[in-house]
Amino acid sequence: MFKPKKILVPIDFSEYSAKAVERALDIAKQNDAEVILLHVITQDIKACYVDYCLTDDEVDKIDKRMLEGAEDRLQKEPAKFPLAKEVKISTKVVKGIPYEEILKFQTFNGVDLIVIASHGRSAIAKYFLGSVASNVLKEAKCEVLLVK
Repeated sequence: MFKPKKILVPIDFSEYSAKAVERALDIAKQNDAEVILLHVITQDIKACYVDYCLTDDEVDKIDKRMLEGAEDRLQKEPAKFPLAKEVKISTKVVKGIPYEEILKFQTFNGVDLIVIASHGRSAIAKYFLGSVASNVLKEAKCEVLLVK
């Protein structure tokens, strides 16, 4: 029987990712596993808009504030879930392309299960755009649980 020890949950603070967190916490409690909440910041600060440009220092300050804000929000997330008190939880914020960062994290951190939310896109949108969940599902080197 499959008994995961490290469960990765990509989180975007939506109601969908909250369902994935709930499922991951339940699995972790049953298997004495750790849950890792991962948030990927996808926004890049544009240095120039029309005729106005930010200095490198200003861009760095905005980046730093964005990272700190995401880390603070992610640290507070477990308090929303009663099971969080019974499971070891860690958090991580990174910048990049979500599915790529999720797959990198899984590879370099010994994750045995990814519990990821599926957003309700139409079949045509998924076909043309793809999605974070479908890319993770296709390329992950471990088990993936897709939560609707």
